[in-house]
Amino acid sequence: MQTKYIKYESSDIPEFNEAAKALQQGKLVAFPTETVYGLGADALNSDAVKSIYIAKGRPSDNPLIVHISDIEMLKPLVAKIKPDVVKLVSEYWPGPLTVVLQKSDIVPDVTTGGLDTVAIRMPDHPIALELIRKANIPIAAPSANRSGRPSPTLAEHVAEDLDGRISYIIDGGPCRVGIESTVVDMTGDTATILRPGGITPSMIEKVLGKVELDKSLMDKKNVEIPKSPGMKYRHYSPKADVFVVTGFHEDVANWTKNKIIQDKNMGKKSVVLAAKEHIEQFGLNNAISYGSVKDASEVAANIFSLFRKCDQDGVDKIYVEAISKEGIGLAVMNRIEKAAGGKIIEV
Repeated sequence: MQTKYIKYESSDIPEFNEAAKALQQGKLVAFPTETVYGLGADALNSDAVKSIYIAKGRPSDNPLIVHISDIEMLKPLVAKIKPDVVKLVSEYWPGPLTVVLQKSDIVPDVTTGGLDTVAIRMPDHPIALELIRKANIPIAAPSANRSGRPSPTLAEHVAEDLDGRISYIIDGGPCRVGIESTVVDMTGDTATILRPGGITPSMIEKVLGKVELDKSLMDKKNVEIPKSPGMKYRHYSPKADVFVVTGFHEDVANWTKNKIIQDKNMGKKSVVLAAKEHIEQFGLNNAISYGSVKDASEVAANIFSLFRKCDQDGVDKIYVEAISKEGIGLAVMNRIEKAAGGKIIEV
C-alpha cells in the first residue's frame, strides 16, 4: 500500500476531501489532534476498525476511542446520557477528555474491545473536527503508531511507524498537549479516572464534586479486562530500556551519573532525561532537558518526541528523572512509568 502524505493548508484542498471520502470507504487516515496524532477509521464499520488493529499490531481486547465533532453525534452512540455527563462534557469538550458510557447497539463490539461500553471524545483541533464533519461519521482513532511505541506528536512519527500500512497521513504540525486524553468512566455512581491526561482530577472535581482514580493506577497490578486504552499493556515505549529514577534531585543526579559511566564501560549508550533546572548537576554531555520541573505540561509536550529521538540516536538505556504527580504530572508520570514497564528506582 502507498501512503499519501497531505500537508494541511486548508480544508478546501482536494486532498483533504479525498481523505474524508477515504474514511467513508473504510480506509485508514492519520490526522492530528491536540493530544497526539490519531489513526482514524469509521467507528461503525467493523471491517474498517479491524484494519486499525492490523495496521497497529494492537491487541483486539484494547478498546478504541470514538471521536465526534458535535454533541449530536454522541446521542446515537450511547444508551443514555446522565446529567453528570452533560455537565462534564459541557465544560471540557472540545478537549482532551474521553468519557466511557454504555454503548448503543449501533457501535460494533470490535470498536469497544468486546465491552458493552464505548469511549468517546470531541478533540480540540480544527483539522480533526473538520475531518469528522466532512466524513460525517464518528471516527475510531487510537494513537497513530505501532502498538507499544511512543505516541506520535508529529506527522513524521506516524510515517516512521505506519508508512505503507495506511492510506493517508495528514500533516498538521506538532500536537499541542503531547499526551493522550484523560479517560473517565461515567457508568457508575462516581466518575472514575481510568487514564490520567490533560484534564486533571481537580478539574473534574470542580464540575462533579467528586472523582476517583481507578485502582489500577495505584497498585500497578495487571488489568485483566481493560476498560480504556493504556490500562493493560505496556505502552509508549522506545526501543531503549527506560528507567524511572525518583528521589531528591541531587541523589538522582549522582546515582544516574554513576550508572551511565558503568553503562559506557559495558559498551552501552545511555542518556538521562531531566528537568532543565537540574541538567548541570548531571555533568554529562548526554543529559537532555525534557522541560521545566515547574511546568509538567512542557514535559508532556516533549516526552514522546524525546523517546523517539533516543531511538534515532541508537540509545540503549534511558534514565528519566521523575517529576511530581501533581496536576498533569500524574498523566506524564503514568506514561513514563508505562514506557519503563515498571522499572522504577528510588534513590
